Amino acid sequence: MITLGIDIGSTTSKCVLMKDGQEIIAASLRVGGLGTEGPAEALAELWEMSGLTADDVDRTIVTGYGRNKYEGADGEVSELTCHALGGRWVFPELRTLIDIGGQDAKIISLSESGRMSNFVMNDKCAAGTGRFLDVMANILRMDIDELDECASKSVKPASISSTCTVFAESEVISQLANGVARPDLVAGICESVASRVSALARRAGVVPKVCMSGGVAKNGAVRRALAKSLETDIDFDPMAQYFGAIGAALYAYRQLSK
Repeated sequence: MITLGIDIGSTTSKCVLMKDGQEIIAASLRVGGLGTEGPAEALAELWEMSGLTADDVDRTIVTGYGRNKYEGADGEVSELTCHALGGRWVFPELRTLIDIGGQDAKIISLSESGRMSNFVMNDKCAAGTGRFLDVMANILRMDIDELDECASKSVKPASISSTCTVFAESEVISQLANGVARPDLVAGICESVASRVSALARRAGVVPKVCMSGGVAKNGAVRRALAKSLETDIDFDPMAQYFGAIGAALYAYRQLSK
């Protein structure tokens, strides 16, 4: 059986094709989420990569912010369920999943059997999300993917005390004007994100094994700062940004199996 999972987020669209709930056939990602051409572009890339068409798919499930407005699926499932499924598929012993996306951060607690037992979400403020990092990268005139390498050169991470993205922006500009080294600023920015998210994680409860999902998971500086703050190892997989789409494809397979 071939199943398709589509994760339409706030800033990116991800698609995953799976065979029999065991093997990823192809995966695609395009910048542009809800209200953009991102989903269509990601699907077009997926068909090109796999050599398959929509007619070859037995069931499609959509998740993410844009799931309610997408009409090309057989059903929709919450991103909480899909990220939990996807994370557990990659890390079979996973108990705590930290998902940092473009507009929110979620902590998902799983039982020993893999069922979601608790979750805490921050979707009211950009601090502690990918959007925060985007804003800061723009101030520093850097690409978001350059932040990790730059932070690794830090000698003394700057302190970013503001809890609001707007005030933190002013704080970073001020520190930059006062001659604070760019690597120290970037390290401080990454630690600020980790600080916000770790506070959220403690509210949910952190039980190893822990992993990250979402686009921010690719930022090693944030991962290291978060691991230090929570005093636990945090596992990372290159497919972290696809966990939601993987979970959606798995959910579709489970429905078919019934």
